[in-house]
Amino acid sequence: MANNDWKERLGVVYSTNPDFQYATAAEQEKETLPAGRQRLIVGIDRRNRGGKQVTLVTGFIGKADDLKDLAKTLKTRLGVGGSAKDGQITIQGDFRDKVTDILKQLGYNAKRGN
Repeated sequence: MANNDWKERLGVVYSTNPDFQYATAAEQEKETLPAGRQRLIVGIDRRNRGGKQVTLVTGFIGKADDLKDLAKTLKTRLGVGGSAKDGQITIQGDFRDKVTDILKQLGYNAKRGN
């Protein structure tokens, strides 16, 4: 069923060729930059979260697995929940200063945002 996902084929003209194989352009992941070359911005977000605050870490350039590993390290050190997707890390609560300090200890070029 994964090969027959119609949403990926929107705008494609129908082919009568029985041997036709529709191929999507696979998006390549960027190589993860070393920690010293990453420019991470640590900010806070309150929008669309029911009044709750979350700490957002944006600006990560690299593979999704490396992003998840960094998020796991932050969540473990802070003892809170969160997630990592779409190139940003979400930490539950307002931990901007602590997250910035931890990232600097890990060698990242982190800056406190809003």
